[in-house]
Amino acid sequence: MPARIVVPGRQASTPQRGGERKGPRNVVARNNGQEGVMPDANPGGAGEPGWRGELAFLRRVLIVAGVVLLLLFAWAVKDALLLLFAAVLVAVGLRALADPLRERLGVPSGRAVAVACLIVFVPLGLVLVLVGSEIRAQGALLLDQLPEAADTLQSRFGIRIPVPGAPGAQPAPDTSAVGEVARHAASYALVAVDALGALVIVVVGGIYLAADPAPYRRGVAKLMPRSRQPEAEEALEASGRALRLWLKAQLMTMAVVGLLTGLGAWAIGLPAPLALGLFAGLADLVPLVGPFIGALPGVLLAFNEGWETLLWTLALYVVVQQIEGNVLTPLLGKRMVSIPPALLLFSVVAAGAVLGLGGVLLAAPLTVVAVVLVGKLYVQETLGRSVAVPGEPER
Repeated sequence: MPARIVVPGRQASTPQRGGERKGPRNVVARNNGQEGVMPDANPGGAGEPGWRGELAFLRRVLIVAGVVLLLLFAWAVKDALLLLFAAVLVAVGLRALADPLRERLGVPSGRAVAVACLIVFVPLGLVLVLVGSEIRAQGALLLDQLPEAADTLQSRFGIRIPVPGAPGAQPAPDTSAVGEVARHAASYALVAVDALGALVIVVVGGIYLAADPAPYRRGVAKLMPRSRQPEAEEALEASGRALRLWLKAQLMTMAVVGLLTGLGAWAIGLPAPLALGLFAGLADLVPLVGPFIGALPGVLLAFNEGWETLLWTLALYVVVQQIEGNVLTPLLGKRMVSIPPALLLFSVVAAGAVLGLGGVLLAAPLTVVAVVLVGKLYVQETLGRSVAVPGEPER
């Protein structure tokens, strides 16, 4: 009886009961009186592997197209996304006050956020009621005197500062007094309405986000592949901790800078010292270039008061910035998020070029979030390297 052999790499079939054979159809091959069993080369049907490859390629194309459409949509609604990120900052600040209440007093999360809102907004409302009229009056005085100060600077040194109402500004078609007043009133009213609407949206959105942030965090994490969702949620939590550290240190720095600037301007005798201090504190929100912007109105007003006042004003701003850099920064070093200055500078430039004024104001927190996400999701999780992430100790 001739021996049965199996061709290497092939598996012989075994007969089934009832003469039926399940599985691939076999072909019997003879070689010098010996026979072997070979299965069909394509048991699943001809052309099936090709279809699978085409489907995989089509899936990749659809994924790339979806990412491109998502980026285009994000660019179209970039202003709304900036408001959303500002609302996230409000939520981070409210949670920074609500979490200690919830942990130490056992207050439910919603009630803790409500108490945090009272702690924040009631004092702000009282300040606006008590000194709001004075702030408006000094702000109007500052806006009235800046064009004259810019004119003095241009006449003495030939330096032109683009201040509204200053020489060199674009003349309007209607040069009558009534037309000019109506034009300025309409422009200020539109700016005020836009700013007030954006402020309401940011505050209300921040309260909703602070009341229950977990569903929003999980929803963002679900945009990632299933295997990477835990890492994405952990990275978002780390971003929240880093934003909380940045926000605490930034608010303390802005308060001290604004207070020192206002007191110094009052001591020197500059007009509108309250408005100058408020502007300097708010301008400090912009990293690196903010202190120079905050000093500009005070220096311009000092030109109208004489050289002695100008020197005292320059000394005031230099001393305030030295206190910020050499006293506040070391004291708040453990609470601040360390970002390389060059990265912050180019972040401000890029955010301003792409997103406008809102991007400039939010450049620092956006950079903090970007550094955390890159460090957590790419350097630590993908590359497997140890790197210091803002708000967390180095691994």
